[in-house]
Amino acid sequence: MNFIEVNEIRKSYGKREILKGVSFFVKKGECVALAGANGCGKSTLLGVLAGTLKAASGEILYNGENPFENRRVFQKYVGYVPQENPLMDKLSVYDNLRFWYCDTGRSIENDMENGILKEFGLDAYRKYPVSKLSGGLKKRLSIVCALAANPQILIMDEPGAALDVVCKEDIKRYLIKYRQEGGTVILTSHEEAELLLCDRMYLLKDGILSELSDKPVGAALLERLR
Repeated sequence: MNFIEVNEIRKSYGKREILKGVSFFVKKGECVALAGANGCGKSTLLGVLAGTLKAASGEILYNGENPFENRRVFQKYVGYVPQENPLMDKLSVYDNLRFWYCDTGRSIENDMENGILKEFGLDAYRKYPVSKLSGGLKKRLSIVCALAANPQILIMDEPGAALDVVCKEDIKRYLIKYRQEGGTVILTSHEEAELLLCDRMYLLKDGILSELSDKPVGAALLERLR
């Protein structure tokens, strides 16, 4: 059985059908990329997979469980890093973490000392308001918040977009570690380094998702997007 099964997902905005019966699968421990031109519906698809958007029809199974029948399944399996900033800008780094760590059983202090917060360099910014953080630090914090409940699936929308080289490398390094520990990743990206991490790639074009037999990057990917 595939760890993730997506069957015939449809989604429209008004009369425009964005997702036209999208289907694909992901095996446990895989990293799968969803590629496509800007505005093709990639973020919409990720929102449906993460439970922040409602599909018009179709089915998703996470390890055989249907989140459309029980929305707690989303919380059980999925950590979601959207492209836009999901943080509370007026609150400090620590207060944002308190919100996401609530009821997870994990210790912020432990993670500050020798966990992911230390690994991502956020321990030095605990008192900073989020509004004062750089784009790279905000992205790091967004990832940590998505991982607070130890999800088995990490869904990421353009994680490296508009970030400096150091932050991109930190994200890449963590994704490798996350997968080594059994995590499963679905991401959208135009970053060559991120796409090369993926086992398989799907192309979303005109509302139709199709699997690519290779993993094109650079000019080859741009040609496929046309």
